[in-house]
Amino acid sequence: MAVFFYNVFLLLFRASTYLVSPFNAKAKKWLQGRKNIFKTLETSIPKDEKIIWVHCASLGEFEQGKPVIEHLKTTYPAYKVLLTFFSPSGYEVQKDYQEADWVFYLPMDSPANANRFLSIAHPSLVIFVKYEFWYYYLKKISYRKIPLLLIAALFRKDMSFFKWYGGLQRKMLSRFDHLFVQNESSKKLIDRIHLGKICSISGDTRYDRVIEIAERSEPIPVIEEFIGNGKAIIAGSTWPEDEEILQKGFTAVNDPMLKLIIAPHEIRESHIAHLKKLFPGSILYSQLLTDTPMPIGNRLSAADCRLLTGNILIIDNIGLLSRLYKYAYIAYIGGGFRPMGVHNVLEAAVFKKVVLFGPAYRKYTEAIGLVVSGGGIPFDDEKKDGNSLKELIGTLLNNQAEYDSRSNAAGYFVMSNKGATQKIMDFIQANRLLTN
Repeated sequence: MAVFFYNVFLLLFRASTYLVSPFNAKAKKWLQGRKNIFKTLETSIPKDEKIIWVHCASLGEFEQGKPVIEHLKTTYPAYKVLLTFFSPSGYEVQKDYQEADWVFYLPMDSPANANRFLSIAHPSLVIFVKYEFWYYYLKKISYRKIPLLLIAALFRKDMSFFKWYGGLQRKMLSRFDHLFVQNESSKKLIDRIHLGKICSISGDTRYDRVIEIAERSEPIPVIEEFIGNGKAIIAGSTWPEDEEILQKGFTAVNDPMLKLIIAPHEIRESHIAHLKKLFPGSILYSQLLTDTPMPIGNRLSAADCRLLTGNILIIDNIGLLSRLYKYAYIAYIGGGFRPMGVHNVLEAAVFKKVVLFGPAYRKYTEAIGLVVSGGGIPFDDEKKDGNSLKELIGTLLNNQAEYDSRSNAAGYFVMSNKGATQKIMDFIQANRLLTN
């Protein structure tokens, strides 16, 4: 009966996607990306290659899978990597990811699709990242006796796996050869459903990911020039709710040596225009690149510094944020004033930066951990006046002992949680799931 309802769900999902696709860009891309997918797969993947298949639901899961992919490529150079996504938000951003040999959408789950996909891809190892459980794919992988791992998994007691009606979900979990979970509470839940023998705590691979990013981080000279001898608040992944608070709080601080650099979550033209209106006198990063020549030696001429005299900079491109946090005195992470919650706090914390964010953070174990460590400070803005943010900024600017304590705590929190990737690699090597 559970399989019947699962099939009904698949049917309704596909039907609803077709219905909304004329009006929804994401649904349209979801369908277009799967058009003639099997023909594309057959013409792209040679029959004689040794392949590791890594599947991610979307972009967030990819960030957790990425360090494992890169270590696999280094450790097992004879294997090619096939990366698949379910969501357009993952595929469209990472379709040109250089460490994967092929990047595709995953065909919709069904017995025929799963069999055909596996016959074409013929993977030697399959890795699913965090959340993504497709019944027929998992069943056919298991039947073919292909090693199957789940990594960076996080479980909560309200999930269907742990309910009386979750038999099918538990069956899907049992198909995996090993479950790598992020924390002790997830392990205890898996123990409760009698799958503890195939489960171990590895931690979250995102810590390894941000540490690697920080170690490889290259300087951004124009940002260094913009900040000069002052201090900067780097506000990343912001939404309008964050930006309203930042405008009020930053203005109220009224420190001419303090800079504000905003990297919004969305860089649509209309949103950038809104930010320009919200922060009069602000300049765009693209203006600096276009209008400011590269410095001669270590300094720009006085005439060429005309764009660097402001104190608010708006980042109107993508791909810069993880390197920006290095230049922060204080980091602000957006999303904490929206139902979905705060964005990635680790990208800033890894640089030993105090991290501020709104009250919606309790869905995310890394944000909770950062708060407990002292490196993250959540705050509310009940009066809609930015005063809470102003007071936090003032304290961190004027109390050096507290600032040092919190910034060191942030860095230590990240470094103390590294190592998940190596635990997964050790398991693969110890069990000879791949051989060179």
